[in-house]
Amino acid sequence: MTTLFEATTIPICEGPRDQTAEILFEMPPGAWDTHFHVFGPVSSFPYAEHRLYSPPESPLEDYLVLMEALGIERGVCVHPNVHGADNSVTLDAVARSDGRLLAVIKPHHEMTFVQLRDMKAQGVCGVRFAFNPQHGSGELDTRLFERMLDWCRDLGWCVKLHFAPAALDGLAERLARVDIPIIIDHFGRVDTAQGVDQPHFLRLLDLAKLDHVWIKLTGADRISGSGAPYDDVVPFAHALADVAPDRLLWGSDWPHSGYFDPKHIPNDGDLLNLLARFAPDAELRRKILVDNPQRLFGAA
Repeated sequence: MTTLFEATTIPICEGPRDQTAEILFEMPPGAWDTHFHVFGPVSSFPYAEHRLYSPPESPLEDYLVLMEALGIERGVCVHPNVHGADNSVTLDAVARSDGRLLAVIKPHHEMTFVQLRDMKAQGVCGVRFAFNPQHGSGELDTRLFERMLDWCRDLGWCVKLHFAPAALDGLAERLARVDIPIIIDHFGRVDTAQGVDQPHFLRLLDLAKLDHVWIKLTGADRISGSGAPYDDVVPFAHALADVAPDRLLWGSDWPHSGYFDPKHIPNDGDLLNLLARFAPDAELRRKILVDNPQRLFGAA
């Protein structure tokens, strides 16, 4: 393991913006942020030796400030790849959150069911498989995936997936048969330039119609080809809302790691305000921010 400051050959990416734009709609009580990360401090939680970049430290205390600014009451801390298979930083954040946060961890082959059962008592509600090629791995570990499906079923957990859209070609049929909640991150990373009629997005829409499949309206900045204010992402959110209004989730994706140009870092207030364009109806926004995540995570 190495620290941020020892890793001289690994590029250092940008951190989140200091300022948060004013929220332009009334936030409903009980709103959730279902996707954010905590990085460091590296003196206590070193970064993994093998990683694509080193983000600036973004500790729990900074995220709690953002929660207050956005009007968020509950959250799901998703373990980041930069910390590797050691989930300590994420478990620590949840333990110090006064019950406001839950965790989604990174699974690995050495884990046992007893360990996962103990983690459930610590606030863990699911596992995440991130195999987007941009994160250094483009293939799903199918053996680990099948094992975790069985264990997550017994634990009452969800399985989150972050992949390139082409992965759906081989995954869609398998995911359609799963009998536990499946959450797909970041609009399935679709290429907005190909439009809502592209085969990958149509396949995602078909999955979204299934009762066990949930889609995160997160990472608009990551899939937009036009950049802020992310106009090209809005039609995709509308299409998903048409077929799965009760299974859409919102998340900030804070602290937006992996950017090396500061002008590309999104403003967290702007991303939340974008939800008003995704869901112009206040009742739908309440579903996405409150009712849907409460139904999925509230009993965890």
